[in-house]
Amino acid sequence: MADDLEDLDEAVRHHDPDRWLATRFISDARARADVIALYAFNHEITRVPGAVSDPMMGEIRLTWWAEALSEIYEDRTVRRHPVTLALVDAIRCHDLPRAPFETLIEARYPELYKEPVDAEAAEVSLMTLAARVLGAPPSPAFAVALQGRYDEANAVLRGYPATGFPAVAHMALRRHPSASVLGRRLRITWAVLTGRL
Repeated sequence: MADDLEDLDEAVRHHDPDRWLATRFISDARARADVIALYAFNHEITRVPGAVSDPMMGEIRLTWWAEALSEIYEDRTVRRHPVTLALVDAIRCHDLPRAPFETLIEARYPELYKEPVDAEAAEVSLMTLAARVLGAPPSPAFAVALQGRYDEANAVLRGYPATGFPAVAHMALRRHPSASVLGRRLRITWAVLTGRL
């Protein structure tokens, strides 16, 4: 199991370096592993449209993940895959709601047919799940913070140190999408050094 967790961590580091870097600010190893499981799940479903040439094959793959979620939430035997096994632990430990996972999957179907993806809904769903793992209470202010408004997010999340720092770190890294990876990482390092995070 430890090897599987290391593999997931490496996969997220390779495919989603900004989010992976944000997880380095999570001091609790269990919480960090659970957030990595969420990000690994997100990677698995976001790569489906680019991995298939036939939309029907993409639908089959997304359905596979939807069925895996059903197995988890209905307490049935869960198919063996490093991500599903890690999700079982995260979902049960933190009582994560099913709806955000379903939103993440549903957001990918239009992309199979070259239609626009509701990227904001997917991003908010993923951040909501990560925030729940890190102990953030559900609140209207927190919902606003999760919609990528960096300054508002910083103000709200400062009240939840366990949650706030990784979440704001992630937003800081994503704030300037046109910047290079190095540029975004320098920005967050500067924010840490100057006390803005």
